[in-house]
Amino acid sequence: MTANVSFLDQLFNQGILYDSGVDGIYGRSADFEDVISRFEDLALSLGKDEISEAMVFPPGMPMTDFETSGYMKNFPQLAGTVHAFCGSDHDHMGLIQCMAAGEDWTENQKKTDLALTPAACYPLYPILAKRGPLPESGAYVALQSYCFRHEPSKEPTRMQMFRQREYVRVGTEEQTTAFRETWKQRGQEMMDLLELPHHVEVANDPFFGRAGRMLGSSQREQELKFELVIPVNEGASPTACMSFNYHMDNFGKAWNIQQADGSPAHTACVGFGLERLALALFRHHGFDVKAWPAGVRKSLWG
Repeated sequence: MTANVSFLDQLFNQGILYDSGVDGIYGRSADFEDVISRFEDLALSLGKDEISEAMVFPPGMPMTDFETSGYMKNFPQLAGTVHAFCGSDHDHMGLIQCMAAGEDWTENQKKTDLALTPAACYPLYPILAKRGPLPESGAYVALQSYCFRHEPSKEPTRMQMFRQREYVRVGTEEQTTAFRETWKQRGQEMMDLLELPHHVEVANDPFFGRAGRMLGSSQREQELKFELVIPVNEGASPTACMSFNYHMDNFGKAWNIQQADGSPAHTACVGFGLERLALALFRHHGFDVKAWPAGVRKSLWG
């Protein structure tokens, strides 16, 4: 790492990311996107014989499903909603005048029925619920989505718009907990292939408010969420780049997802932070992908 030049500035200087002027919103280079694509191929190769289907979601989701997720109970400061102009022609003229004068023009921006997706798996659950009771084998879905979290930061790993690649397992307690344990092991094996320093730890999420802190304490005690962390940002704690989550039957109850016997389904997911993993690779192997270690290149490019 070059002295006195932050990792983010190096990414800008090397043309890996492009500065938009807003922290956490960046353009991405062809090399950056290629690394993400190659990593996704690697991740999908490990579960391709297990999935029942695959889906890709847009960065927005219905407001009703967002509310059902319970996200606002814990992270209201991170959430984003979609607003749009709902005024008259007269209001439109006033909006243009306000913009020209550099004044606030948002008076007639009203909320729509959309929220920005905070976690990639949320749009999946209402889809499964509408299908009725799951088969005995449950569901095993590979998905990807852009996500939003309002936490502007100079740390390049803390983007406001980012992608998550996930595997989601829905079914019995035994099916979902076995899935999570399998992917905890696979995740570490993947990081070994990519020659990235890492370790897995019980998650310590910064839950918001007193109720959230109590929930977070319970979560840690029950070991419901683990994270695979990698040192990326200089002078900061290692970054969570993968997560392994067991939700018990909370989402099954929230969305009325039923097992074959009619009882609430259990859910678990493994999430890959695609931008974070790409940044970890550039951080540890350099900005020239052609000079990366031979083993890493073989794992990603074959």
